[in-house]
Amino acid sequence: MTFKDREKAFEKKFEHDETMRFKAESRRNAKLAQWACEIMGRRDVEAYRAELQVADFEEAGDEDVFRKLRADCDAHKVEISDHRIRRHIDEAMREAIDEVKGE
Repeated sequence: MTFKDREKAFEKKFEHDETMRFKAESRRNAKLAQWACEIMGRRDVEAYRAELQVADFEEAGDEDVFRKLRADCDAHKVEISDHRIRRHIDEAMREAIDEVKGE
């Protein structure tokens, strides 16, 4: 295998990993939207999912999604701890990764 072949293989793997990560984050946000709408009493799950997607592009990591969920729970007077929100983000991501890997 030449250096060029290894470079191309690495680029393909990186592209694949990034695609899988994007799919998993998108699926995670769908799960979070469903959960958040249930606890906030909202019916517009698809619209809220879109809001989470926009929030997710603010910065790398989960902190932007956490801030959005925290602010919206507060606005809807949902009493929930930061720990529980973060735990739910983590659980939704694990489920989403498992689903994406299973495709």
